[in-house]
Amino acid sequence: MVRALKICGNYIAESSDGTGEILLYINPNESEKKQLVGEMKIDEHTLASATDPNEQARIEFEPDHTAIIIKRPKSYTSEDNFFFRVLSIGLFKFSDRLVIVVAEDIPLFDGKQFQNVNSLLDVVLKMIYRSIIHFVEHLKVINMCSEELEHEVNRSMENRQLLNMFTLEKSLVYYLNAISTNRRVIDRMKANIMKMGFSTDEQELLDDMAIENAQCYEQAQILSQVISSLMDARASVVNNNLNLLMRTLTIIMIALMLPTLWTSLFSMNVPIPFQKEGWLFYMILVLGGTMVALILAMLKLRRW
Repeated sequence: MVRALKICGNYIAESSDGTGEILLYINPNESEKKQLVGEMKIDEHTLASATDPNEQARIEFEPDHTAIIIKRPKSYTSEDNFFFRVLSIGLFKFSDRLVIVVAEDIPLFDGKQFQNVNSLLDVVLKMIYRSIIHFVEHLKVINMCSEELEHEVNRSMENRQLLNMFTLEKSLVYYLNAISTNRRVIDRMKANIMKMGFSTDEQELLDDMAIENAQCYEQAQILSQVISSLMDARASVVNNNLNLLMRTLTIIMIALMLPTLWTSLFSMNVPIPFQKEGWLFYMILVLGGTMVALILAMLKLRRW
């Protein structure tokens, strides 16, 4: 599907006549891919990278356009089950138009960054900036999820909560990789300011983006380390709780074993002294109970 947009009054608006300087391709079909490769001379491999979530972010300078692949968090749903995914976006900047290729229909111009757009290069920079802010927002959600799972692990010994924390840690690995590759794109833009034709305001925005991306990477790295430490600690807590349970069961087994043996000796079908006396039965019960009390007292003194 193709959508045509244009910059109108410092805003990005839908084009009513189907023409505009911004062309948005959403999961392009084969005919649209042939048009992008044949008519616009976009490299086929670069075009495939725009819809591949496993592709690295990068920037390539072609004779008639600049190809930029950036990483952005995918919208999270309850069906993802604590797994935060990353998707790729392709930006192809020509002299008179901007071609955007995405794998699915997502809101691209929803942030306050797009309240004042001046040029196509400004759109490119603010899309990258919006991606950084989107990563920061998702990191806050991941932090909230980890705190909730931490409380659940404290109340339960089930493996499900630990597996969910492992999924969060796996998501952060992908996030760290995506944020790192976005940083390389920003660094290369800063190294080619004259070649890309950035204005003074756009250069300042580029510097702000570099700072925000560096802070985002540090935040993701700290959160990843915290979750990794929590997983190790919670796994130890679960193992310790299991050891306490096994120790309790062992104490109960020991407390019952000797009285059982004692009563078994007197229940054997052999002659024993005083077997016809009525008080013998009660003596056996008292001695068995005394054994249980002595065993429990000994275990308590040894702090078992």
